[in-house]
Amino acid sequence: MAMSDSIAGLIERITYHNEENGFLVCKISVPRKKDLITVIGNTPRISVGESLYAKGSWINHREHGLQFQAEFIKLVIPSSLEGIEKYLGSGLIKGIGPVYAKKLVDHFKQDVLNIIEEVPEKLVEVAGIGALRAKQITSGFREQKAVREIMIFLQSHGVSTSRATRIYKTYGEKAIERVSNNPYDLARDIRGIGFISADKIAQNIGIGTDSLIRARAGINHALMETLNDGHTGFPIDDLLIKAEKLLEIKLEILQEALSAEVKSEFIILDEISGRQCAFLAGYYGYETQIALNLHRLLENEDGIKIDVKKAIEWSESGIKFAENQKQAIRLVLRSKVSIVTGGPGTGKTTIINSILKILKAKKLNVKLCAPTGRAAKRMKESTNHDATTVHRLLEFEPGIYGFKHNEKNQLKCDVLILDEASMVDTQLMYGLLKAIPDNTKLVIVGDVDQLPSVGAGQVMRDFIESCTIPTVRLTEIFRQAKDSNIIKNAHLINSHQIPRYEGGDFHIIESSIEGAQGLIVDLVKQKIPESLSIDPIKDIQILCPMQRGGVGARALNVELQKALNGSTEYITKYGQNYATGDKVMQIENDYDKEVYNGDIGYIRKIDVNEQLAEIEFDGEIKEYEFADFDKITLAYATTIHKSQGSEYPVVLIPIFMQSYLMLQKNLIYTGVTRGKGLVVLVVEKKALAIGVTSRKSILRYTKLKDQVQMGRLIGKEACAKTFYKPKSVAVATDL
Repeated sequence: MAMSDSIAGLIERITYHNEENGFLVCKISVPRKKDLITVIGNTPRISVGESLYAKGSWINHREHGLQFQAEFIKLVIPSSLEGIEKYLGSGLIKGIGPVYAKKLVDHFKQDVLNIIEEVPEKLVEVAGIGALRAKQITSGFREQKAVREIMIFLQSHGVSTSRATRIYKTYGEKAIERVSNNPYDLARDIRGIGFISADKIAQNIGIGTDSLIRARAGINHALMETLNDGHTGFPIDDLLIKAEKLLEIKLEILQEALSAEVKSEFIILDEISGRQCAFLAGYYGYETQIALNLHRLLENEDGIKIDVKKAIEWSESGIKFAENQKQAIRLVLRSKVSIVTGGPGTGKTTIINSILKILKAKKLNVKLCAPTGRAAKRMKESTNHDATTVHRLLEFEPGIYGFKHNEKNQLKCDVLILDEASMVDTQLMYGLLKAIPDNTKLVIVGDVDQLPSVGAGQVMRDFIESCTIPTVRLTEIFRQAKDSNIIKNAHLINSHQIPRYEGGDFHIIESSIEGAQGLIVDLVKQKIPESLSIDPIKDIQILCPMQRGGVGARALNVELQKALNGSTEYITKYGQNYATGDKVMQIENDYDKEVYNGDIGYIRKIDVNEQLAEIEFDGEIKEYEFADFDKITLAYATTIHKSQGSEYPVVLIPIFMQSYLMLQKNLIYTGVTRGKGLVVLVVEKKALAIGVTSRKSILRYTKLKDQVQMGRLIGKEACAKTFYKPKSVAVATDL
């Protein structure tokens, strides 16, 4: 029978530590004990060399023998020279690894920690430590001390503290004061800290579960969550149900909270399709300003004089345009703002090239852009004209956390062509349109039948359905494209038909769910690379309908990492193992690094001492602190949603009934059209049939279509008076 006890010792080795939930397995040395003792428990952070005091009980594990199961753990900075050396050399403090830890302890003995904190200028007495490294060591030590206090505070309130460093960087020395005053600020201010964590702190410091402050924060959180599903607004009755379920607060209090948020203009109320909806003020402002700027462009001339008939005849030399293509070129040349949409093989690139040829002959300044780096790169390759991401075009400035080009400093170009427009979300379109001058011609190109943007909104679809912007839909598949089974099957899928052209560049392999994981690993590791002589990591991309499940992206990443990456040295961050050589994906925009949501990279170096990694994106090395690893994830497999705007030599898509809730035509269509050279579907036959033939579609509540139509009906001046203009659009933090 286990007996209550306590234990104290020096941490010699950390066998396992999960930073997300704090679960710990470590080995400690205890005075007068010959063998190291295994301690199991939970603590938010830990380092080799620290002294550990724990309360708990001894257990005799069937496989691992005698262990101490800790119910309470307290960590203190060590006092012995051996402990100090191990603590400093553990990698916890930047600038110090095992070598410099030994040098510091040998030189300063017991005073080393006081020297680092109180007299850091003395650190340069140690060979190899200059002023820069001394400053880095001092800064790292002080930050860890502050972080330790924050962690203790947060841990005492029953919350994980894996984000404590970020809290300190945001709030500085006032971190504990800020959190104590209004813990819900964490959800708004700290990336990675959500409402649930903030709510735990709030309840522990005595804020009532039915308090108005909690209800208001919960309403905002529930509305923020709807952004993740693509909505820019959400029906009030559904929102209150969602908040009631989340908060377990009476409906009357939630209604009062919603009214308070509306009165403060944090939330705006308006109708969508006859339903009263709530909008975060920032996103309501984005849609308002998109509509205003769109009509500003439509109502101004571009001043470009072109004989359209002659221009088309001239550009047609060596090419025979279909009537649909001529219609598209005619529309673009005659319209101030225009949209060209169509599926793969319908000639969108041919049209862009022809328009470019005509515009260049007129010596016009034309800029090309796309939402992602890969899409911009493809655009540049297919047009032989410079193309860039929208973010780089607008020039993000970290100091102001906004774009350099805006309504006060607009772009300088005669024509702007935006490709892959279906994946441009509301926030990015707002940033782009306000930076376009009155006399610039705007050409919007994309495939509206693909999945809508990862971010909130469905801008391209709303533009088309508003019937305000001149639009042409390309439908004819051209001869070269007809030779591709990928393209033929993509169009079948888009018309809700089962793909039937197998062979060449398109294959369907049936499998049971039990055998699917092994089959996929075998295809990626051996069969496909051997048959095509390609790199399985760089050239093959697994695209999954969802993250969860045995053939979801998470599980497949674990198996593919084992199969494809031979490294035996891993670091564990935010519940995932990472090693040099791993394929990773950025999962949120990082404007400082100029790396964006969906970008694929490769880990080239991991430095445990400096707590830094080097990740290569499109040939450029970006430096990541270990704390930034929550911005990336393994990417041997990813979701179809995350693949938008990208194209891969080989695509493999698992389609099984476990993904039933996500199976729909435009999801499978988007995945298939990501493949350039080969597409392989590994499927349960029933799941494929359901996904392709299903008529369900992704419903997104947005106001943009109505806003654009309103501007068309009532005119620009009246439109400007009618549209709501929030006091600040800075509620959303990405622009």
